[in-house]
Amino acid sequence: MLQLRIARLTKPHGLKGGLKVELYTDEPERRLVPGATFNLQVPADSSWHGRTITLRELRWYNTSPVAFFAEIPDRTAAESIAKAILTIDQDETKLPDEADAWYDHQLVDLVVMRNGEAVGTVSRVDHLPGQDILAIQTESDEVLLPFVKHFVSGVDLDERTVTITPPGGLFEPADDGEDEADEVPAQEVADVVAELTAKSAPGSDTAAPDAKSAEKAQSSASNDEAAPEADRTNHV
Repeated sequence: MLQLRIARLTKPHGLKGGLKVELYTDEPERRLVPGATFNLQVPADSSWHGRTITLRELRWYNTSPVAFFAEIPDRTAAESIAKAILTIDQDETKLPDEADAWYDHQLVDLVVMRNGEAVGTVSRVDHLPGQDILAIQTESDEVLLPFVKHFVSGVDLDERTVTITPPGGLFEPADDGEDEADEVPAQEVADVVAELTAKSAPGSDTAAPDAKSAEKAQSSASNDEAAPEADRTNHV
C-alpha cells in the first residue's frame, strides 16, 4: 500500500490545539474533511510515533489553512506534534478521479516514445507553481519537458509508455548548425512554460492549487524517514 503525503503540520495556532497546515494535496476539500484519519510521519522517538489522528475541523484564515484534531486539545499538544507529516494509505493501482490525471509513481519509469521510437524513461515528476515537468532520462542526458498536451499526447499505463511530441532537436543533436537548432526547442518550451506560468499567477481564474516543488515538499526538519509521495495529480 502506497503512502501519500497530504499535509505537514507547521506550527501551533491559538490556544485550542489548532495547527497551521502546509498542503501537499491538490484536493484539500476532499482529503481534509471532518472525520478523516491520518497516519503520522514523525521521528521514532516522538510520542506520536505509530499513532493516527482524526480531523475535527479545517478552518481558513485568509489563505492559510488551520486544522483542529480530536487528539489535540490544546497548544501544548499542538507544540508536541508540530512538523509532523500527515499521510493516508493509497492503492498504488488506483487512478485519480479526474480524467487524464496520474500520480507521480504511475508515471515514473514509463518508456517515453517519440515517432514510434523509445527516447528515454521518465525519471521523476517535478511540481512547479506554473506546471508539472517530466524529467526524461535519455542515454546521454536528462531532458525536462512540460507535462502538457502541447508536448505529451498520451499516457498508456498498460503499455507502460508516454507518447510525446516535443519540438525538433530536443532529443537529438542537430545534423548541422547545432547551436541554431538548439535555440528552436528551447524557445518553444520556454514559450509554453511562460504561458502556463501566466495562467497560474495571482489573479488568474486558472490559478493552480497550493503546489510546492517536489524538493520543498519532501523536506521536514523533524523527520528521519524518507517522505512519501505527495498527493499531487499530473494532468495533460
